[in-house]
Amino acid sequence: MTAASTRPWRVVVIGGGISGLSAAWFLRQRPDPPEVIVIEAAERPGGKLRLGDLGGNAIDAGAESMLARRPEAANLARALGLGDRLESPTTTAAQLLVDGVLRPFPSGTVLGVPGDLKALAASGVLTRRGLLRVRADRVMPSAPQTADVAVGRYVTARLGLQVTERLVEPLLGGVYAGHADQLSLQATLPAIAQGRARGERLTAAAAAIRGATGGTADGSAPFVGLVGGLGVLPERLASTPGVEVRTRTTARQVTRGADGRFLVVCGPVPRPQTLDADAVVVAVPASAAARVLRDAAPSAAALLEVVEYASVAIIALGYRPSAVPARALRGSGHLAPPREGRPVKAATYASQKWAWLRAAVPDLMIVRASVGRQGEVADLQRDDAGLVQLAREDIADTLGITARPQVGSVFRWGGALPQYTVGHTSRARRLHQLVDEVPGLAVCGAAVDGVGIAACIASARVAADQVLQARDTDATMAR
Repeated sequence: MTAASTRPWRVVVIGGGISGLSAAWFLRQRPDPPEVIVIEAAERPGGKLRLGDLGGNAIDAGAESMLARRPEAANLARALGLGDRLESPTTTAAQLLVDGVLRPFPSGTVLGVPGDLKALAASGVLTRRGLLRVRADRVMPSAPQTADVAVGRYVTARLGLQVTERLVEPLLGGVYAGHADQLSLQATLPAIAQGRARGERLTAAAAAIRGATGGTADGSAPFVGLVGGLGVLPERLASTPGVEVRTRTTARQVTRGADGRFLVVCGPVPRPQTLDADAVVVAVPASAAARVLRDAAPSAAALLEVVEYASVAIIALGYRPSAVPARALRGSGHLAPPREGRPVKAATYASQKWAWLRAAVPDLMIVRASVGRQGEVADLQRDDAGLVQLAREDIADTLGITARPQVGSVFRWGGALPQYTVGHTSRARRLHQLVDEVPGLAVCGAAVDGVGIAACIASARVAADQVLQARDTDATMAR
């Protein structure tokens, strides 16, 4: 037996966010698991899932909840021994700012697309004329259409501009930090796109989707968090036995030799470091992924180069509970459509939403405000004190909390959210086909397969399976 045949089979995972760390974990769960090295450019792993500090208290600096309708995220938490820390929000009732007035967000919508017209009318979000325009969807011709289209174009054509501006735009801004006239229907609303391909009317398609997926199987909330914050999840993943995480290490290039093995070049240009690997999983944002893949998969790299990103900032404000007017914080938070002209596009009433946070920090009422959409970066150029002041003024005007917050923290996420523009789904499909042509190579994560935590975990599992298939193929050929 040669020395090469006795060495451990090694996988290098490029990127230590939720996708890369999940891929590493899945790799280590297999029989005869490979050696796994995760390289991460930042000072610590976790990507957009990490804990931040607010006046000495740990809170989520990025995402704070996971979709419960998809099982991947909650199942992984349970597998990591965090099942007893899964917690549903105390309320999911959100509000919507319409002409300067907060109104209940109508129930029965799919990313803002209404499926319950009675609930829509009761919310007062649309004018009488806007409601009449929505009802026109029932009598308008509806032929099967399969070509991708911008969400805003399709929704406006079927339901009118008010639905796009007042309902769809604020949700797309919250999830993707994007705009309805740019984002892909197939990528952001795949179930609606499937209904369109069948020739269904838009409101009927939304109603059917809500009827099928309106809640989890046991009737619980559609979202779930973790006691202590979602930042606990990557911390637990990073400690997976058999996984070495190397932080402050930037991958610059992946090459593939004649023997089929890979060489990962990382570190500073003057003093490059190299890692040899039998397989590589790329789990970094699109621009970084394109850079490292230019040699190993140039056509795939070219597809990644077209993915744009939006930057956002989360401003956490902590108020004395006695300074918050009664009923100022109703429900879980509010959304502000772009037409309102407010810098804060969304706010989460974190202390109202999460029982664990209220118990951990009883002396503060915490509000998290989100600023930033694709192409809108002026406010993000402010320093931290300026962003805290901006959020404070917006919250005072919207919610009537005029007291100065006791503490404030800013968490910046530059280039955080990929923009799934028209045609993204077909580009992502083609990208995976191109990467599949290189045995032992896989790409996963939000750059191509979905921005949600559950989607990233599902993508990571597919990537782990893909590179292990290369190992099995090698072993079969060796015999």
